[in-house]
Parts: sequence; structure tokens; C-alpha cells
Amino acid sequence: MDILALEAKNVNGAETEKKTTQRPKPKAPKKAKRIVYFEVEIVDLKTKEKLLLLDKVEPTSTVLDIKSLFHKSYPKWYPARQSLRLDPKAKSLRDEEILQTLPVGTTASFYFSDLGPQLTWGTVFLTECVGPLIIYLMFYFRLPFIYSPKYDFTSSKNWVVHLACMCHSFHYIKRILETMFVHRISHGTMPLRNIFKNCGYYWCSAAWMAYYINHPLYTPPFYGQQQVNMGLYIFLSMAERTTVATHIHPSTDRVLL
Repeated sequence: MDILALEAKNVNGAETEKKTTQRPKPKAPKKAKRIVYFEVEIVDLKTKEKLLLLDKVEPTSTVLDIKSLFHKSYPKWYPARQSLRLDPKAKSLRDEEILQTLPVGTTASFYFSDLGPQLTWGTVFLTECVGPLIIYLMFYFRLPFIYSPKYDFTSSKNWVVHLACMCHSFHYIKRILETMFVHRISHGTMPLRNIFKNCGYYWCSAAWMAYYINHPLYTPPFYGQQQVNMGLYIFLSMAERTTVATHIHPSTDRVLL
């Protein structure tokens, strides 16, 4: 009996050792998910002519990716110049929108329109601000062909005229520095044609104001020092308010008032 029990124990121990040393079966590799590609058709908004057919567009592609692919076939229409929409009367799609989240099937039609030549908003803001600064100084130093020749390169005897020049220059220099080092513009570009309207407003307003303030026949304010102090207080309080807002929200869009 002892011999039989010993043999059974040896057999069971060998089987157990064999099971423990046996390697586990490798798992079957997972099947790769099938990617459903999109077919994108780009149609001219005005003529309804088919401009391009993009085959096998990945579903995770953004509108900007589609614009880049379109730009390869039509180099003159860079992405910032393109407007793509799903319906001729709908709004333009944002660059960050993803193809598979749009209300389209696997075959999507985009309507294209040309926005015209574009400028970066940073360039627009700098142009708007540099112009008034230079124009005002031209009147302040009384360059030729502005006033009578006898007043060329003369200066005013009224101290408030010089104070106005310092405030005006400070205001636009501050805007230029903010545009270069503080503000982060969310919108990339704007149409080139708009810069003439924007700059016309700022430049003409600066010229109209500078002409009378720096005029050789300029007279001090009617209420004298009291009126000057009140105007200076309002200017400094507004400048301080915009500076604080800039420090609190340095990444917000810039709005010129």
C-alpha cells in the first residue's frame, strides 16, 4: 500500500509540475479597426462647378486639412483665403471642425468661395496704430505744406499743446507694444480690402484732431487749467483701466475702441 501511494504521489506531482511549466497560450491578435474613409467633393459656390474630388480622406481630418489639400491643387487659394461651407447659404466652417463630426455621410460636398487676399490681424493693428502716431507728429512739428510757410518747423507756445502730443503718442505707442508683445489674436487674417476702411478711420481722425490742436492760431481751452486737468484725469484713468485689463486677460482678443 505504501508503495502504491508513493507511486500515485509521484505521478500527481509530475503532472502538477508539467502544468506549472507549461506556457500559456498566446492571445489571438486583435483585429484592426476598419477605417471608413470619406470622399470629399469641393464645388464652386457661384458656378456650382466641381473643382476637386478628394478620395480616401481620413475621418479625423479637420476643415483646415481639407483646405490644405485643396491648396495643393490650387496654389493661388491658400487656406486663409478659402471659405468652405456645407450649404451655399450656411456660415463658413471653422478650421478646427472635424470631418466625421459634421452632418454629412461618407460622401461630403463643400461649397468653396474666395475670400480675396488676406492680411494677418497683427499687421492690421500695427498699420492702424503707426499711422496716427506719425501723422500727429507731422502736424506737431509743423512740416511744410501743412500750415503757412512762415510756420514751418515752429512750435506752439501753449504748454497744453505739448501735453496733448505726449498723451497722444503714449496712447499709440502703448497700443503698438501691446500688439507686438501682449495680445494674442484668435482670428488669423482679415480681407486686404478692409484695411483701407480701418486705416482711413484712424488716420483721418488723427489728422483732423492734430490739425486744430497744433494750429499756429490755437488758443487755450475756454475753462483754462480746470478743463485741462479734467481731460488729463479722464485720459489717465482710461489708460490705467485698459492696462489693468490687459494684465488680467493677456490672451483675449483685441478690440480697438
